[in-house]
Amino acid sequence: MEVKELGHVVLYVRDLERSRRFYGDLLGWKEIPGMNEGFPAAAFSSGRTHHELLLIEVGPDAAPIPRGRRIGLYHFGLKVGESDAELRDARDRLMKEGAKIVGASDHGVTHSLYIEDPDGNEIELYIDVQPARWKDDPAAIFAPTRPLRI
Repeated sequence: MEVKELGHVVLYVRDLERSRRFYGDLLGWKEIPGMNEGFPAAAFSSGRTHHELLLIEVGPDAAPIPRGRRIGLYHFGLKVGESDAELRDARDRLMKEGAKIVGASDHGVTHSLYIEDPDGNEIELYIDVQPARWKDDPAAIFAPTRPLRI
């Protein structure tokens, strides 16, 4: 067996409507219509595949994500453009909308902003800076991280 690509991410969320607005309205993912009535979920796609994100509502009493070092998901990355100008536009929109920005890094091969969704899931929003570099030298992704200046 060989994995060909990451297909989708499924997240449990406390409030489906709040998360639907965050991922759809703020991040600009397209919601896929026609989820089953009675099943509190929403699916989103960029158009690359049938769905890349599925949100399943678990209600307000669900346990929060533990803070600190833990097992499980750290973050997932979403490519938001091809240029620093697009990343700046994303940053400015996030700030205007009051999104929680928790970091910004220059990884050499990418420029990245880190945000949290309404339930505390961390998301990396990035652009590829030097795609040819990491294609020619896969170890380039382990370059020292520097502060992001965009």
